[in-house]
Amino acid sequence: MNYAHDFGIRVVGKIARRIIPFLGLLYLVSFLDRVNIGFAALTMNADLKLTPVMFGIGSGIFFLGYILAGIPSSTILMRVGARRWISLIMIAWGLISASLAFTRGPGTFYTLRFLLGVAEAGFFPGMILYLTFWFPAAYRGRILGAFLLALPISNVIGAPISTSLLALNEAGLKGWQWMYLLEGLPAVLLGVLTRRYLADSPADATWLAPEERQWLERELAQERVALPQVGESTVQAMSNARVWALGVIYFGICVGLYTYGFWLPQIIKSIGHLTNRETGLVTMIPYAIAGSAMYAAGRYSDAQRHARQRHVALAALLGAVGLAVSAWTQLSPTMSLIAITVAATGIYASIPAFWTLPAQVLTGASAAGGIALINTLGNVGGFVGPALLGFIKKSTGSYAPSLLTLSAFLLVGAALVKMISFAPPAPAPAPVPSRTPI
Repeated sequence: MNYAHDFGIRVVGKIARRIIPFLGLLYLVSFLDRVNIGFAALTMNADLKLTPVMFGIGSGIFFLGYILAGIPSSTILMRVGARRWISLIMIAWGLISASLAFTRGPGTFYTLRFLLGVAEAGFFPGMILYLTFWFPAAYRGRILGAFLLALPISNVIGAPISTSLLALNEAGLKGWQWMYLLEGLPAVLLGVLTRRYLADSPADATWLAPEERQWLERELAQERVALPQVGESTVQAMSNARVWALGVIYFGICVGLYTYGFWLPQIIKSIGHLTNRETGLVTMIPYAIAGSAMYAAGRYSDAQRHARQRHVALAALLGAVGLAVSAWTQLSPTMSLIAITVAATGIYASIPAFWTLPAQVLTGASAAGGIALINTLGNVGGFVGPALLGFIKKSTGSYAPSLLTLSAFLLVGAALVKMISFAPPAPAPAPVPSRTPI
C-alpha cells in the first residue's frame, strides 16, 4: 500500500516537473500579450487619440474573436493533438500581437485585437483539458494553482518591463510600439519549441517509464468510469445545465479579472499621480500577493476536495468586497492600493478551485466542448467588463461607479456557485500527503 502510494507521488512529481513550468511559461506569454495594452495605453491612447470608450472597446473586442473561435479551436485540438495545435496558434498570436506596433487608429486597433482573440481562443481551454490527461483529480487543485501562477507572474514581470519599454524611442518607433514588438516575438519562438517539447498524452511520453505510464493511465481510466457522465459529445455537454451555470460563474470572475488587468495601470496612476515607471513598479504589488494566495488556495482545495465550491464562493466574495472598498477609497492612495490588492487576491484565488469543477462532470469529447463553452461564456465578461468600465468612466469621470459594478458581478458569481449541485468527486487513488511534488 505504501509502495503504491509513494510510487504514484513520484510519478505525479515527475510529470509536474516536466510540463508545468513549460506550460506556465506559455500561459505567461499568452496572458501578457492580451493584457499588455493596459501598459501601452499610458502613452498609446494619446498618440492615437483613443478615448476611454475606444480603449475599452479595443480591450474587450479581443473577446469577441475569442468567443467565436473558442469551441471550434478546442474541437480541432482534440482532432489534431495539443502539441501541433498549440504550436500553430502560438505562432499566429505572436505575429498578430507584434503587429499591434503598427496600429494607426481605432480601426486597425479593433481589427488586430479581434484577430488576436481568434488566435488565442483555443489555448487556455486546451491547457485545462490537457492537464486532465496527466493528473488525477486528487492533485488538480495544486497543479492548476501552479500552472495559473502565470497569471499574476505575467503582470509582476510584465509591469516593470512594459513600462520600461515605453521609454524607448528608436528607429522611428514609439515606446509602446517597441513593447508590442518585443513582447510578441516570444510567443512565436515558444510556438516552434512546443511542437518538439510536448507529448499529446501519457501514451506518447517517452520520458515516462512503461510502468509509470501504465499506473497513470489506469488511475485516470478509473476516475472516468466513476464520474457522472453528461455524454461523449460537444452537443451533449452544451445542453447540460451545470456547464452553463459554470460558464455564468466564470463570466463574473472574468469581468473582474480582465477589467482589472486592462485598467489597473491607469487606475493606479490616477490615484497616486505616478510616473509610468513608478506605476509599473506599484502594479507589481497586488499581483505578487495575489499569486501567492492563488497557489495556496489551490493546495488547500486539494486538502478539502468536497468543499471546492465553498472555496470558489468565498474567494469571489473577497474579490467583490475588495473592489467595493476600493471604490470608496479613491482619495487615499494607500487605502486604494490595499483594497485593490484584496480584490486581486480574491479574484485570483477563486480560479484554481473553479477549474477543478468541470472535470467532475466532463470527460472525453464532452470535456473539450464543455470546457471550451465554460471558458467562452466566462470570457464574454472579458469584453463586457473593460467596455463597461470605459463607458462608465467617460460618463461619470470617476472609477468608483465602475468598481462597484464589477463588485456586483463577482457577488452574483459567488452566490451562484453555492447553488450548483455536484456529485461528490471520485475517490482519490491514494491519500494526498501533506508534502506533495508541487
